[in-house]
Amino acid sequence: MSFERKLCLVYAAILFLAAATNYIPGLTDADGLAFGIFALDPFDDALHLASGLWALVAAALSLRAARTFLILFGAAYLGDGLFGILTGWGYLDFGIFTNPSLGPSLSPLRIAANLPHIALGGLALAAGLRSLRRG
Repeated sequence: MSFERKLCLVYAAILFLAAATNYIPGLTDADGLAFGIFALDPFDDALHLASGLWALVAAALSLRAARTFLILFGAAYLGDGLFGILTGWGYLDFGIFTNPSLGPSLSPLRIAANLPHIALGGLALAAGLRSLRRG
């Protein structure tokens, strides 16, 4: 199995864990914040579950499917995290369309809330593009 397909399996596991975060005792605080940083609603859970299924299917299908997942998922999640830094809301959950912009911020809390999407998206995009260059 190629590195890209194995990476998709890792992403599937991470995304399934993200979808389950609200349902694992001790990972959310009394205010419903995951790790005390951000709130995940059922829409977020569905997005993470669908992304995890996409990663799992891509890993099972082929190297080409894995590359496609890594590039498209990576671009979407990286962009969502960057929008979160710039506006306080992401676009994958339609937050930028339903909430007024909070303006850009490099506060530790804003960075922490968006870091998962920036890190996962950036790594996936880099891996997918590197795979394309290698052929």
